Amino acid sequence: MPLDPRLLEILCCPACHGDLVEKPEGLHCQTCGLLYPIEDGIPVMLVDQAKQMGAKKVQP
Repeated sequence: MPLDPRLLEILCCPACHGDLVEKPEGLHCQTCGLLYPIEDGIPVMLVDQAKQMGAKKVQP
């Protein structure tokens, strides 16, 4: 089930504050490359739960 577009407008990456794009695997940050999972329709916006997707790395 897709997220409400209004929710997606206000969410940003907690690591770098970049824009997020909804993918089948979760919410993907276009800036740092982290992928945040969506569990039971709720995005899990915790950096330690995110997976790195791509070459960019985020420094804590």
